[in-house]
Amino acid sequence: MWARNLFFIAFLLLAAGSLTLGFLRDDPVHQPDTHKPWRYKNEKFRAVVQQLDDAFASHWKLTKTKPAARADELTIVRRLSLGLTGTIPSLEEIRAFESKPDEERIQWWVSHLLDDRRYADYVAERLARAYVGVENGPFLVYRRRRFVTWLSDQLRKNERYDSLARQLINGRGLWTTNPNVNFLTVTINPNGDGDGPDEVKLAARLSRAFLGVRIDCSQCHDGRFDDWKQQDFHQLAAFFNNAEMSVTGVRDKKKEYEFKYLNKEETETVPTIVPFYKDLLPPEGDARTRLAQWVTHPDNKPFSRAIVNRVWALMFGKPLVSPVDDLPLDAKDLPPMIDVLADDFAKNGFDLHRLIRVIAASRVFQLDSRRLDEQMVTELDESAWSVFPMTRLRPEQVIGSVTQCATLDTIDADSHVLVKFIRLVQQQEFVKRYGDTGEDEFVERGGTIPQRLLLMNGKIVKERTEGNIVMNAAPRIALLAPSDAKAVEVAFLITLSRRPTAEETSHFATRLSETPKGDKRAQRMQDICWSLINSTEFSWNH
Repeated sequence: MWARNLFFIAFLLLAAGSLTLGFLRDDPVHQPDTHKPWRYKNEKFRAVVQQLDDAFASHWKLTKTKPAARADELTIVRRLSLGLTGTIPSLEEIRAFESKPDEERIQWWVSHLLDDRRYADYVAERLARAYVGVENGPFLVYRRRRFVTWLSDQLRKNERYDSLARQLINGRGLWTTNPNVNFLTVTINPNGDGDGPDEVKLAARLSRAFLGVRIDCSQCHDGRFDDWKQQDFHQLAAFFNNAEMSVTGVRDKKKEYEFKYLNKEETETVPTIVPFYKDLLPPEGDARTRLAQWVTHPDNKPFSRAIVNRVWALMFGKPLVSPVDDLPLDAKDLPPMIDVLADDFAKNGFDLHRLIRVIAASRVFQLDSRRLDEQMVTELDESAWSVFPMTRLRPEQVIGSVTQCATLDTIDADSHVLVKFIRLVQQQEFVKRYGDTGEDEFVERGGTIPQRLLLMNGKIVKERTEGNIVMNAAPRIALLAPSDAKAVEVAFLITLSRRPTAEETSHFATRLSETPKGDKRAQRMQDICWSLINSTEFSWNH
């Protein structure tokens, strides 16, 4: 018994020493492998950033709007972290960021995020919603988790986006050993008469996810508000008709696709014809191989525009063109900024990392969400992108931020398995109760009373702010902060990713100074963290 007690005391002393050191010093954050300054200092990179800035400058002049000032760096850090990992930065990450040279900080932070497994996992889930939806699908022939893990692995190694798309469109084999095949098998109806993937569902997915057009609106009749015809959609669907199931998974078998068009008396054979840029379609090869090559052709601008618009939506909280999967084909109906990015994306090997870096380096991404002259931000300001648009955090961003701000350390792939497990369970429970946004996650939605109550009175927020010194930040701050002002500063950094104003420091520090050391002080610190989490500022990207 005495040995166990001695071990327990030693453990507490070691933990306290570790906590003290961790609180007072700069915690080490590994230098990211992807951080190569020449990548964002060379002339070609700077030229495309300048081209993007010039396009927005012309747009602001045309719309007679004045761009806001540049946001402070921690605000930019927060929006990058939310957009690329679905969570706010940790205290140790903020310290590491502020230790870098001023001229390198933002791009170093981008490198840090892109080198983090959280980026790959988070963006994989966001893209998977466009590729396969959010439902579990037919269990016997579909594994969503394996698909998302595979997609995350491709993003982790920065696989060329055109290559990734071809692997999905032209997938073959078993959905277990070749996870990319799940893009096809998710469309199988286990109770249907067909023996393979649903070509109609696949054509709809492909047009929206990879081309950013809603050609599926013409599935049943000619479009009423666009130029799409019913035959355009089914000629695209015909490319998937040969895919069918076999004992070795998805294989292609040559067969004809037949369909009875609206107001036609007889069923007819539908040829494989793409709806636009027909000259880019290879004349030889099997149907899906040809389709994959056509979709990803460097001159097929809708392909590059679609992913540019989706990555923009991730980073800003809203797409450059709304809805995110309904872009006009004609360039004159699009803002010129989208083609600046799309052209650079195609010319530089469909490099997602480069696309993210260009957007992050642009003036428009680094604008403040408010004006220094305290004038009201108007709808015109936001529609013209002359301010950074304020958007409500999605459910996974809210719980990701709640979980992260409850600790002074970074919760990432290197965290203890127990920490990651607790985070996963809490995230699943929270999103279920908060309300999953589903596939249309970039559609603007208002907050609800139940959502506010979940943050104010929910079990998870209570558990993540209460007096558990091993698991939670609030009691650690109360115990280890060298001063009341420092305690308030750390509370603001871990929740709102900024330092408090003088007025805020005075207000909260006074509350702390009125509280004696011990449990009551920890409770007061818990109350401060709870109030910051429940502030409007916490739940919005800005």
